[in-house]
Amino acid sequence: MTPPPTEDIAPAPSPRPRGRPRAFHDKTDQNRVQALDRGVALLSVLAVHPGLTLSDLAERAGQPVATVYRALITLQGHGMVELEEPGQIWHIGSGAFRVGSAFLRRTKVVERARQPMDALMRATGETSNLGMESGDEVLFLSQVETHEAIRAFFPPGTKGPMHVSGIGKALLAFLPPDRVAGILARKGLARFTPLSITDQGALMLDLARTRDRGYAIDDQERAEGMRCIAAPIFNAHAEAVAGLSVSGPAFRIGLEDAGRIGALVVEAADRVTEATGGQRP
Repeated sequence: MTPPPTEDIAPAPSPRPRGRPRAFHDKTDQNRVQALDRGVALLSVLAVHPGLTLSDLAERAGQPVATVYRALITLQGHGMVELEEPGQIWHIGSGAFRVGSAFLRRTKVVERARQPMDALMRATGETSNLGMESGDEVLFLSQVETHEAIRAFFPPGTKGPMHVSGIGKALLAFLPPDRVAGILARKGLARFTPLSITDQGALMLDLARTRDRGYAIDDQERAEGMRCIAAPIFNAHAEAVAGLSVSGPAFRIGLEDAGRIGALVVEAADRVTEATGGQRP
């Protein structure tokens, strides 16, 4: 007797993770919202160049004035931008600050670092900074300013190259070699001052010294006349996830002071590491 024909039953498709459409992994232009792209680009320009007229903003963003105006009115409705009536000047709004603050709340390192940063500023008399790696650059998260008239200033949200930053070099020194190589390949080693390290071999040597002593030195490598001494903060897996630094004018932070200040910076960074449940490698 011939057995009845069997049907090929396809396996049930695995459910997609919630919140992800079928095209989740497709990052091509067809899945980008152009109006949103333009709006975010305007916010980025205003973040770097606060206080622009409509025409200036349109020129810097490379967008038509009419398009920029419609986007600004939409963003203004959400409090993301604000219009200063005298002169019709546009600024970042309080809504953008609230959204940006949510990023800081995502990690407890900002909150736990505040007291050690304040103590570090008082012990050295110079500005204390907190930063992390973001998009192959240093993203400054927080700052405790010195009371001196001449001082370093890195407002939260400021980004900069890693190879000419104290915090950047403190992080690079403890990142896996393949990740360091990737960052340098993508970002390069641009020269900002005569003291900028633009040779990869020289940078590797500098990072090795940083690992040995526990802190990095930015010796006027990003801005002439300014020095920075930084140390890494580690997570529970002994990975460098943030950095703490002291920045100030070179006439107040001499190279002969590096050992003393470096010890204070390492101590402060270790306090944050411990307070956040991290451990040194």
